[in-house]
Amino acid sequence: MSAAAGFETIVALASAPGRAGVAVVRLSGPQATEALQKLTPGVALPTPRHAVLRDLKDFRSGELLDHALVLYFAAPHSFTGEEVVELHLHGGRSILNAVLGALCAVPGVGPAEPGAYSRRAFEHGKMDLTEAEAIADLVDAETTAQRRQALRQMDGELSRLYGSWADRLKRTLAFIEAEIDFADEEIPPEIAAGRHETLNAVQAEIAAHLDDNHRGEKVREGFTVALLGAPNAGKSSLLNALARRDVAIVSATPGTTRDAIEVHLDLGGYPVTLVDTAGLRETSDAIESEGVRRALVRAAQADLKLLLFDGANRGVKDAETLALYDESALCLITKKDKLNADDLSLLLGEGDLVLSAQTGDGIDALLARLADEIDRRFVGSAAPALTRLRHRAALEETLSHLIRAGEATAVELCAEDLRLAVRALGRITGNVDVEDLLDLIFSQFCIGK
Repeated sequence: MSAAAGFETIVALASAPGRAGVAVVRLSGPQATEALQKLTPGVALPTPRHAVLRDLKDFRSGELLDHALVLYFAAPHSFTGEEVVELHLHGGRSILNAVLGALCAVPGVGPAEPGAYSRRAFEHGKMDLTEAEAIADLVDAETTAQRRQALRQMDGELSRLYGSWADRLKRTLAFIEAEIDFADEEIPPEIAAGRHETLNAVQAEIAAHLDDNHRGEKVREGFTVALLGAPNAGKSSLLNALARRDVAIVSATPGTTRDAIEVHLDLGGYPVTLVDTAGLRETSDAIESEGVRRALVRAAQADLKLLLFDGANRGVKDAETLALYDESALCLITKKDKLNADDLSLLLGEGDLVLSAQTGDGIDALLARLADEIDRRFVGSAAPALTRLRHRAALEETLSHLIRAGEATAVELCAEDLRLAVRALGRITGNVDVEDLLDLIFSQFCIGK
């Protein structure tokens, strides 16, 4: 039994909380079948992996609790690797409370803590830590890109990559240990050459994996797109048009937006936070000046900047906004509905987009361009993506030890740094003593997973 579990057998609602047509309650542990038999007296256990209809009764009072579908998964052929029972109930709150109350009255059965099921699956070898983390990411996924990334990781994409590095380093370490143990023997020169070749190759592959513009973390956490421009350039109108609701106040009075306004959207399958900012201009107003300062801070932090230029200015792009143009910026000409062909020829530069938040003309083109830019700059790679800061920290430590191993003047020093590199790499997947790490990871899960 896991030291963090508290009970030998755990029970929890595995479906979403609240009123529903069906609610799934899951038990896992050695008393799972005993608990089921207490609620279905005189009835044999179901055939594993076959759904059956059962009357559930409170063994303390004999009261009928519900008519439920029951599934039994015999160990080790279950999600957790333990005896698992699932009860598919009617989703009323009273039924759930009654069934959970009766189950928790069985000796040894108690409520699951966050992440307890996935943790037990890890402890029974059903998955490694990267795959367990992917389950949490899949549950939290709100966009297509997040779902796809979580599924790739859950299918073992990262595990296989890190496992291949660990295997190559372990083989190299074995040869080095042989050199140390048989120091009096003449070691063929090709063995030493192969050692350095492997170290250099793995070092280069890890360095390339780390140099990924944080694309995996950005897909998990979301991309930030800042709307920047002079007062009345149309930032708030565009924010409302993209959000399809009135999020920001739109007014002809310059300086209406003083603080950053955030909206979370799914743009082309990517999680995006749009940030409306104060208009960029010189001002003596202390509050507006602070708003401008904050706008510049958000511009520096954004993954992409949308620089808005007022089409009504007839060919003039204000210097304050233009100063923010760089490789992470897109230029937008607003108020297309007020422009004629001559105005457009003066305003448009290469790569500029023109749109009208009032009529919606050009909005679809902007959304497509944003999705394309995110995919091109941050996502567009077939290689597995780093998804968490702890993965990055462990890989950076691994890389540091590999560099030292390659520079070592003695084989004993090389072997020690290789051992440390393998250990750091193993912490990502859990192939080391990770009890403290488990508490940190699985405490972030939801109940029932």
